[in-house]
Amino acid sequence: MKIYTKTGDEGETGLFGGGRVSKHHPRVCAYGDVDELNAAIGLARSTPPTDLLDELLDGIQRDLFAIGGHLATPDPNKVAQALEKASLSEDRVRLMEEAIDAADRELAPLTAFILPGGTTKAAAFHLARTICRRAERSVVGLAQDETVPALFVVYLNRLSDLLFTLARLANHRVGRPDDQW
Repeated sequence: MKIYTKTGDEGETGLFGGGRVSKHHPRVCAYGDVDELNAAIGLARSTPPTDLLDELLDGIQRDLFAIGGHLATPDPNKVAQALEKASLSEDRVRLMEEAIDAADRELAPLTAFILPGGTTKAAAFHLARTICRRAERSVVGLAQDETVPALFVVYLNRLSDLLFTLARLANHRVGRPDDQW
């Protein structure tokens, strides 16, 4: 199979389960933003130290693939069997909340806004957080006109909180204080 198909050369793309839409369609923007978020998390994971909640982040990347698969599917009934692998439960949100709570016990309480940056690892998490917020906005926008599971919005909202907390934790663990505004 070739990586290029030339079927998108005129600004349209195929959806999972059939149909073609503009590459600027809200559905494509939503799953594209989720894909970009996944890549940003991959960058953060690969930035040393690579052991900072890596197992949780691996699961999150897999969850984002599942979310993207659902977002790319206007008619889930057509591809229900293929989407079985892409299930997402509220337990995944709970795992993020537990990780946030554990990190918060290690971190100083927030008393001011934090400037993005610090270590390379923290900066990568901050970048992923901003991409996550954009993905969340895109998914919310899509949900205004299309059916989108409410859990996806909750998931992305909590994920942005986790990424912010991981940025702070990455700095803290090397002794770098938050850069307050």
